[in-house]
Amino acid sequence: MDTAFLIINLVVAAIIIFVFGWLAKRHVSFSKRVLLALGIGIIAGFVLQFIYGAASDVTTQTTEWLGIIGGGYVKLLQMIAIPLIFISIVTAFTRLQLKTNIAKVGMWIIGTLVITAAIAAFVGIGAALLFHLDASNISQGATEAARATELQDKFAGISDLSFPQKIVELLPANPFLDFTGARATSTVAVVIFAAFIGAAFLGVQRKQPEEAATFAKGVDAIYAIILRIVKLILRLTPYGVFAIMTSTVALSDTSAILKLGNFVLASYAALIAMFVIHLVIVAFTGTSPMTYIRKSLPVLTFAFTSRTSAGAIPLNIDTQKKLGVPEGIANFAASFGLSIGQNGCAGIYPAMLAIMIAPAAGIDPFSWKFILTVVLVVAISSFGVAGVGGGATFAAIIVLSTLNLPIGLAGVLISIEPLIDMGRTALNVSDSMVAGLVTSKATGELKEEEPTLAEA
Repeated sequence: MDTAFLIINLVVAAIIIFVFGWLAKRHVSFSKRVLLALGIGIIAGFVLQFIYGAASDVTTQTTEWLGIIGGGYVKLLQMIAIPLIFISIVTAFTRLQLKTNIAKVGMWIIGTLVITAAIAAFVGIGAALLFHLDASNISQGATEAARATELQDKFAGISDLSFPQKIVELLPANPFLDFTGARATSTVAVVIFAAFIGAAFLGVQRKQPEEAATFAKGVDAIYAIILRIVKLILRLTPYGVFAIMTSTVALSDTSAILKLGNFVLASYAALIAMFVIHLVIVAFTGTSPMTYIRKSLPVLTFAFTSRTSAGAIPLNIDTQKKLGVPEGIANFAASFGLSIGQNGCAGIYPAMLAIMIAPAAGIDPFSWKFILTVVLVVAISSFGVAGVGGGATFAAIIVLSTLNLPIGLAGVLISIEPLIDMGRTALNVSDSMVAGLVTSKATGELKEEEPTLAEA
């Protein structure tokens, strides 16, 4: 009987997927198809859980088959993430056409990212205190305990390092190893390596223009191929989002979510508050907040559903260009935003965890000295947070270990990680776009808008 139900579920899923393909042929906009996939996926997940139950064999088998689409989509995004990060940064240098000094552009982008990360930390602390979050009051089941042990084992090498040693750990000793993603700091190491290549290119361009032109032409060719791969993967987004959301909702432990519902509410309250701050900053650049929301909706929707900042780079850059940011600045902002100052993963999340765990360590979370220390550590630690899966966990481990707080308590949130990670990722992408707008305005290069990739 279970087999019959499984077949029915898969036939319904196939019909839904066929409808998404039909909508694509009818030229329904990318953002509308993704939002529709998000909504239908949530509904389908609740239906599966209501009819069969989250732990039933039918639900498990259905989500396993849907995992071919959802999991395959995520694997493809992971496949292209590191090459895309690397080539985007190098291309930003080879296509550099700025009226201002590159150092000034870099300082404005990095400064904006770090300052907003510090603001995000204050917002996260405020939300944690307002919602009275306290990890010592949360009971840990077998799953949470296993997650705590996994975190302690996985990040033992990082948490045992001093803060200066953690900074050194970000540097690429073997960039080819980092291209495999072997280290927790591999993403930022690739960013640093790409920045060195870009800086070297600028030096060669001044002294050996012919060689530099040849190199730039080769980089442009590779960038075109990588971008084409990304576009092919982006076409799969509605299908992937539908499968991912259906599986996520269908398998969600409702009791665990309710148990940690206060943290979920606090997280999204903080994320929304920080997004409002982004809109205020955008308004100061002379851009209408409503225009920003409308034009950034496709990339924010993509980031929310896919939970990857790296995969959103092409849409991120194109959205910035639509908002009037020059291509060079857009490339830098989107790329640096992957590993510096992520407001959701490296700002709000670790700050909330620090306040939440402090009482368990005998620390008064209302102490101004402790709060200011948390903000400072979060801002500095926001360098090097990967824009792919696990970035928030890595940021939390660095912050908690630096503050001498028990990192294992972060495991209590495993059951709601996917739910809050969607909002965190969208905020991360917004932050990088805000950095591009602020930098363009500060350097006097904010210009007329251009069409986006999603509209092309």
